[in-house]
Amino acid sequence: MIRFESDYLEGAHPAVLRRLWDANTEQTPGYGEDAYCEEARALIRELCGLPEAAVHFLVGGTQVNRTVISAALRPHQGVVAADTGHIAVHETGAVEAGGHKVLTLPSHDGKLRAADVEALCAAHWADASFEHMVQPGMVYISNSTEIGTVYSRGELEDLYAVCRARGLPLYIDGARLGCALAAEGCGYTLAEMARLCDVFTIGGTKQGALFGEALVISHPALQKDFRYFIKQNGGMLAKGRLLGLQFLALLEDGLYDRISRQEVALALRLRDGLRERGWTFLVDSPTNQQFPILPDRLLSELKKDFGFSFWQSMGDGSSAVRFCTSWATTPEQVDALLAAIPHR
Repeated sequence: MIRFESDYLEGAHPAVLRRLWDANTEQTPGYGEDAYCEEARALIRELCGLPEAAVHFLVGGTQVNRTVISAALRPHQGVVAADTGHIAVHETGAVEAGGHKVLTLPSHDGKLRAADVEALCAAHWADASFEHMVQPGMVYISNSTEIGTVYSRGELEDLYAVCRARGLPLYIDGARLGCALAAEGCGYTLAEMARLCDVFTIGGTKQGALFGEALVISHPALQKDFRYFIKQNGGMLAKGRLLGLQFLALLEDGLYDRISRQEVALALRLRDGLRERGWTFLVDSPTNQQFPILPDRLLSELKKDFGFSFWQSMGDGSSAVRFCTSWATTPEQVDALLAAIPHR
């Protein structure tokens, strides 16, 4: 069985495991206050061009999303997200369980539009009974999105301009940030994107780490007392050095970028091969997630040898499915999948 369901099905890149093993018997302070975490924080600040940023390490994506949102919002506020956004559909109501409503807007290829965010805010404040409704308090996006699309520089600039005008922090969930930055036509660097938001994550779990997300907070008001929120939300890992070590392994010599480029290249190899066979896609994704539309009868056969994720029925005897590449995906695995899919 060759599995393409997601990009965290394997363990970790060997370089990450070596880093962990080399420090395995060392004794260090806990809760992320060790020298390895400090070194990783300094490296991330340098790479992002944000010397004053607060950098924290948490274990997983849902945990960090809930922690950031609960720290940023007051009790009467909600977070604006695309209706396809991860916090809206794939986190079991974690944000709502923390007491904050997710205010969804229709997505456009998985993305939020600045004009829609502005319209939502304008409508809220124009209503004479606005205090009876949940107030928009921050904006959440993911880059790349749930369907593999990437925000352009212009889209980020427009969205951030609306957020600043309305006093809303902009939070970018970067669980697959490496693949977004590696996508053809992305048009900006990590440091450039870092200045177009107030807080963002650099994903590790889906980019070669065993687990872990690095959280970068540039907005001073959001930095205050943040470790209290990490602890309260169960995110303060006692063996915190396990997180710092992994991000050192991924970032200190460009491994993170190489992994991301490899994932994207192999996903596009799959995309191009399917296009040559005449198959169409639910969305044009330039990243490591690809969503071809294939006949249900063919998918039943593919399931015998390949793993993939069902995405949505097209209502005509075909379905959109997701194939996702990872740090461990090989060209031979992609070619085996292509060989099993005939021309249309």
